Amino acid sequence: IDIGANSSRPGSEPVRVERELELLTPVVRAIREKHEDAVLSIDTFRHRVADEMLNEGVHIINDISAGDDDPEMLGVIAQHKATYIAMHKQGSTRDMQRSPEYDDVLSDVHAYFSEKADQFSKLGITEYVIDPGFGFGKTVEHNYQLLKYLQSFSDVFQRPVLAGISRKSMINRVLGVKPSEALNGTTVLNTVALMNGAHILRVHDVKEAVEAVKLVSALNGVV
Repeated sequence: IDIGANSSRPGSEPVRVERELELLTPVVRAIREKHEDAVLSIDTFRHRVADEMLNEGVHIINDISAGDDDPEMLGVIAQHKATYIAMHKQGSTRDMQRSPEYDDVLSDVHAYFSEKADQFSKLGITEYVIDPGFGFGKTVEHNYQLLKYLQSFSDVFQRPVLAGISRKSMINRVLGVKPSEALNGTTVLNTVALMNGAHILRVHDVKEAVEAVKLVSALNGVV
């Protein structure tokens, strides 16, 4: 279960760190009290939030900046030996979708994670997941380029890959639908992501995503 209290939608402004903790803490405690076996992930780029939530028993930190927005984040991850989801984005949430540009989006994002892999290795961070950051400083074309060659990330870095595609503009703009109408498109692209090497899906619609995982697993199990 991935929990966040600070919107990362394009154009969004961050909340104060105190407010983020104020919102997260009771939710995490309530879930842990009722569901002891639940694996909890906190979506934050702030080291103080990560530290306090890991002390509350959270298992995973999901950071949209891979440590870039808070230089103390990676030290906290290393100290706790926590599992870390490192996502690529270009620019801040305020401006990342204004005019994203790359020399070559696939090569550039690969180069970014190559630098991150070296950084993580030096700090002793070994349990991390790569998220190419669909919709975070990318055009629709950039997103589909990354999706088409998603397998290359696990091939090169030998780490699990997360795809967060659910109800995003890469679906809505192509189909001409609202996010509320994007379930079918989401399921299609989740299936493509799984077939192209995704190990984890970040979703809003759990039932449909689980069905996609089951069906692709059945397909992959056919000799």
